[in-house]
Amino acid sequence: MPVEDVRPTRLELLRTRRRIVVAKKGLNLLKLKRSALIAEFFSMSREAMRLRGDLQARIARGYAAIRMADMMEGPTRLENISMLLPDIRPVAVTTKNVMGVRTPRVDRGGFTPVPLEELLDLPTSIQESIRHFQGIYQVVLDIAEKENAMRRLLREIEKTKRRASAIENVLIPRLQDTVRYIKFRFDEMERDSFSMLKTVKRKMEAEEAGVAA
Repeated sequence: MPVEDVRPTRLELLRTRRRIVVAKKGLNLLKLKRSALIAEFFSMSREAMRLRGDLQARIARGYAAIRMADMMEGPTRLENISMLLPDIRPVAVTTKNVMGVRTPRVDRGGFTPVPLEELLDLPTSIQESIRHFQGIYQVVLDIAEKENAMRRLLREIEKTKRRASAIENVLIPRLQDTVRYIKFRFDEMERDSFSMLKTVKRKMEAEEAGVAA
């Protein structure tokens, strides 16, 4: 609402000042939230980097184990055994609250590794290969969970930044302009009242002087 449309009353002045106090408190809360979100984002980023490094090491070990199994058992048997292994079931995905942001959470209960009793019937080299790649699958799920959460946190950080900026650079200055306008109008009305009282006083004095004469 334009400043000129504001009614210059005591009630409106008090209401506007209260709105400024509330806006400043809200701004402080948004800044605190943004700082906490940024700290959580960088914490997740460091964890994701660690997981990616772990993934590269696991992949290297996994392919080394596959090459060993290929040399020990031959490619034909290796392929035949791979066809007998159970498919990996889809994992269950739920949500969790991270600093007020809903992020996906991979339910580890949905991940079913190859049972130990089935591994015992396989050659040792193939057992090692399967174990390595099961570990890789789990790390990939962890990375996917972290990176998805990071994207959502980043969106929330930007949203919080925009809201804080709107309050700090638009709302509060506009309210402060309203306070200044109301006080200016009060001063004007006070000057008008003072001038009117002086005029009335002069008239009364002139009338009294005329009566006395």
